[in-house]
Amino acid sequence: MSNVSLTFDGDRALVALDRPDKHNGLTIPMLRDLARAAGEIGGRDNVRAVILSGNGPSFSSGLDIAKAAGDPLTIVRNFVPLPWRGTNAFQEACWAWRRLPQPVIAAVHGHCYGGGLQLALSADFRFATPDADFSVMEVRHGLIPDMTGAATLSRLIGIDKALLLTMTADPVDAAYAERIGLVTEVTADPHAAADKLAERIAARSPHAVAAAKRLFDRSWQSGTLRTLGIERATQLPLLIRQALGRR
Repeated sequence: MSNVSLTFDGDRALVALDRPDKHNGLTIPMLRDLARAAGEIGGRDNVRAVILSGNGPSFSSGLDIAKAAGDPLTIVRNFVPLPWRGTNAFQEACWAWRRLPQPVIAAVHGHCYGGGLQLALSADFRFATPDADFSVMEVRHGLIPDMTGAATLSRLIGIDKALLLTMTADPVDAAYAERIGLVTEVTADPHAAADKLAERIAARSPHAVAAAKRLFDRSWQSGTLRTLGIERATQLPLLIRQALGRR
């Protein structure tokens, strides 16, 4: 894959952005490979958790605008959504991690900007170093966050904070990000924290863990009756498994 590494360590899938000399600035091939990595992980029943990180000084500085602008036809081709998914290549690089049944944990350090932040937000949990900083920076380029940022931001923070981050594009530190809900926890060693959480989750039923993720993703912002219906439909197969003595 192009500047994206995927390795397996026991029941963990380890995914790392690997363009350290560019602070893991995202290229279009990297976006496609992120989606490809998620697809490969999703087909492995023995994977219980995914840890997403970036090699080098930063998690990701966002989309490499200069590189992408040099090939406008490729941008146009990848901007068209696939009808059977409802996402284009930019969105799928992030939303593919939401589709996984396994929990995804992002270990963030350094800069986490633009598309890199949207990628981190697509994880279920985010651990960040105290010196990490975050920015919804697309407006600096006359754009809006379009790699699923609106969908993920709306699940984590209030609309006023989301607009503030988006309209100003100001970087914020990890402490502030944790306070408003962008970050799960600030820690000196996010990789160790991610691994510890993965171990705790792996001790639980994989079917219940996957069902919990699916339930919350489908119902978190739905009306009450729809939420209750999704809850019932999600719980019923688990009850049957329990009745049959299966985890």
